[in-house]
Amino acid sequence: MKLASLKHPRDGKLIVVSQDLRMAVAIPGIAATLQQALENWAGVADHLKLIYDDLNKGEQLQGIFNFDPTLCAAPLQRAYQWLDGSAYVNHVELVRKSRGVEMPASFWTDPLMYQGGSDVLLGACDDVPLPDEKDGIDFEAEVAVITDDVPMGVTVADAAKHIKLIMLVNDVSLRYLAMSEMAKGFGFMQAKPATVFSPVAVTPDALGSAWQDGKVCLPLVTHYNGNLFGRPNAGVDMVFNFPTLVAHAARTRFLSAGTIIGSGTVSNKDKTVGSSCIVEKRTIEKIESGESVTPFMKYGDRVRIEMLDGEGASVFGAIDQKMVPYACKG
Repeated sequence: MKLASLKHPRDGKLIVVSQDLRMAVAIPGIAATLQQALENWAGVADHLKLIYDDLNKGEQLQGIFNFDPTLCAAPLQRAYQWLDGSAYVNHVELVRKSRGVEMPASFWTDPLMYQGGSDVLLGACDDVPLPDEKDGIDFEAEVAVITDDVPMGVTVADAAKHIKLIMLVNDVSLRYLAMSEMAKGFGFMQAKPATVFSPVAVTPDALGSAWQDGKVCLPLVTHYNGNLFGRPNAGVDMVFNFPTLVAHAARTRFLSAGTIIGSGTVSNKDKTVGSSCIVEKRTIEKIESGESVTPFMKYGDRVRIEMLDGEGASVFGAIDQKMVPYACKG
C-alpha cells in the first residue's frame, strides 16, 4: 500500500493513496498520523490495506479526494531518528580517490552511518531554505526505509521483518562545510540541513518484484534544472542491503517505531548511467581530467528525484524543489 501525510502541525495527517497516485483518503478512525500507525502497525496494517484496495477498485469512499503532492509534508514531518548509511561503496571510493586518500578495507564490510537531524523534515515540493549558496549546495538522491520498533542486537534476517515502508530522499548537503567538519573527525552537523523525502511511502509488497534481497531494484532518476543528471539502479552495487543497515543501526541500541534509515547516495560503477549528486560528478571529472568543472547549486536551481516502475509510472511521487535563500529572523 501507499501512504502519505498532509501538512498539519507537528506530525501531519495520515492519508492512504491509490497505487496510481491519483486519489487519496484520510482515515482518522484507524490512525491520525503515520507515527501513530507505525507504533500500532500490527493492529492497523490490515485495515489500511483494505482502504488501499478499495481506492484501487474505484470505490466511492467517504472523504475521497484528488491526491496533490504539493499539499504533502514528508511522510514523517519529524522522526525519532534519521540515520543515513553509505551502502553504495563505489560512491565513497570515488570521492576518496579524487582526494588522493586510500579507502580502508573495512568500508566494504562495515557500513558507514551518521545520525542526521530529524526534528524538521521537508516535504517533496517544499523549497529548501539555505543561508549561503557559497557553502557548496548539493543534492543527494537516495532510498530510505522506515521501521517499527526494532530490538537491540537484531539479526539481519529478523531486521527485514521490521522494515515497514520505503521512500525516496534528497539528503541536501553543504559540501564546503562538510570538508571542514570531516577534518575535525567528529561527523556532520552544519553540513546537513533539513532532509527531504518523497510525498509517498510504500510498503515493500507494493514494489512487487522490484523489492529483492532487501533492495529496491529500479533506476533512481534525477533531473537537475530540467536536464537528466543520472539514473543509476538502486538495486545494483548496493554493498549493504537495508536489513543489514537496520541491524547495524540496532547493534547497541533499540530503534523506536518511526526510525528512518537511508541508503546513502545511490551510485553505480557504470558511469554511463550518471550520478545521484553533484560531488560525484565533480569527482569523476577530477579523476578523468584533473579538474572539477560542474558547479554546485545556486539559489533558484531545481532538482527532481523520482523512481518509475516497469510501465513508467511514478512509484513514490517526485521530489521536485528549488533552493532558496533564508534570512535569519533572530
